[in-house]
Amino acid sequence: MTTTVLVAGATGDLGGRIVHELLQHDTRVRVLTRPSSDAAQRRFADDDRIDVVTAAYTDRPALVTALAGVDVVVSAVSGTRAVIVDAQRALLDAAVEAGVPRFIPSDYAADYRSITPGSNRNFELRREFAAALDAAPIRATSVLNGAFTDMLTGQAPMILFDRRRVLYWSSADQVLDFTTKDDVARVTALVALDADAPRVVEVAGDRVTARSIADTMSRLTGTPFRLQWAGTTGTLSAMARVGRRLSKDDAEPFPAWQGMQYFVSMFSGEAELHHVDDDRYGPHGWTSVRDVLAAHLGV
Repeated sequence: MTTTVLVAGATGDLGGRIVHELLQHDTRVRVLTRPSSDAAQRRFADDDRIDVVTAAYTDRPALVTALAGVDVVVSAVSGTRAVIVDAQRALLDAAVEAGVPRFIPSDYAADYRSITPGSNRNFELRREFAAALDAAPIRATSVLNGAFTDMLTGQAPMILFDRRRVLYWSSADQVLDFTTKDDVARVTALVALDADAPRVVEVAGDRVTARSIADTMSRLTGTPFRLQWAGTTGTLSAMARVGRRLSKDDAEPFPAWQGMQYFVSMFSGEAELHHVDDDRYGPHGWTSVRDVLAAHLGV
């Protein structure tokens, strides 16, 4: 039986990958787009297995119409409160009204459930929406995957390639969970097709430490990469708070201080995954941290 999946945020990086993975199965995909955007039409209109539907998140009747007959909503939207809480809540309410059985929120992160209040804005927004989702009469599954492995080659300044250093905070032996976007998209598609999926599915393409990353870089380059202590997570958290107070725009999804907060959550161990089940959907050749770094270095 063909499963109808509506994807919100399909024109984004992760959302597009999720659509691609869904099309590897017996699915009918609906892509939700705003009335003011033609990006989805330009990208997906030529695929006869994809229906592009238009609705503003503020237009409840249009959202309900777009969701009619859908089996599962997959949200891959990205942003701050206006998106993660407000837009997703509008999507959730419309899904409930339309009788959609299942909802996958835009989590795709480390375990935000136990972080210290005030320590990570983006995680707390996800926790806030999760509370609304748990209170709704709909079956929900969150995909938790640690950090995106792809970030190690640029967006996350942990590996100082030119200086041959690997930064760490507090402990160089803290376990860090990483999964590539492609692997996250694959799991998300399988979760969408799994009517018995639990409330949370945890996966980690690789589990490493700063120490093991330094060793990997040394082996890949033939040049020693050394560990560099950058302070404690407490000091980094204080720096992030100062950065946030000085920031002119709290609506930016990934300012520098938010990056600091992510490292606090990871190196403190608060966001570490504790129930990883990589074999839930069968054996798979996960892309490791070494694979990503080797590709980046061209070795």
